[in-house]
Amino acid sequence: MRAVTGLIFLFAVVAAVFFVLAGSVRDGRAWAMLAVFFGCAGAITVWLWFRDKALLERRVKAGPGSEPDPMQNLVQALAGLVFLAAFVLPGLDRRFGWSHVPAAVSLIADVMIAVGFLIVFLTFRANTFTAGTIEVEEGQRVIDSGPYAVVRHPMYSGALILVVGISPALGSWWGLVAAVLLVPVLVWRLTREEAFLTANLAGYRDYRARVRYRLAPIVW
Repeated sequence: MRAVTGLIFLFAVVAAVFFVLAGSVRDGRAWAMLAVFFGCAGAITVWLWFRDKALLERRVKAGPGSEPDPMQNLVQALAGLVFLAAFVLPGLDRRFGWSHVPAAVSLIADVMIAVGFLIVFLTFRANTFTAGTIEVEEGQRVIDSGPYAVVRHPMYSGALILVVGISPALGSWWGLVAAVLLVPVLVWRLTREEAFLTANLAGYRDYRARVRYRLAPIVW
């Protein structure tokens, strides 16, 4: 129920932010984007409910204030603000007409959002210990299969892809500023996470040597 309530609350917040700032609810692209985003999020939640309730429980604990490390709570808060900005800027863009995105590009962006969620889903399926907080659970082991064989932080990779897709899916180029701002936030979080896992999770140092890239193959 917490997961479902959280999704409903998130939908209400982002929809209200965008449509209030846009000044209209008559926006087919926005409704399509929201359908894709929350349809994918809802499908993953249902899958977790039936297949991995322990992981679902770990995920609903995430958010500002949930981390034992105060710096990570700051990172969580910054990530939340950046995500909200991904709807604020397109809403203002819609009202004032700062930019125009072709309809075909918006459809491609919707596909990007779905692909980002697919990567997140594959990450969850491969690793039941994908908690929303940085910690090591009893019995946790290093996972090096599935998307973890490609990059060390596939969930963040998927999250970045879907956030990049939000703005053009809403018909705005300016919202991509939020996606750009998300990059240093993710880099900050994952570098601290890697230091923690290297010190506390057996085998993680060897895993880092085997899988070279953190976030994006070839790039970094």
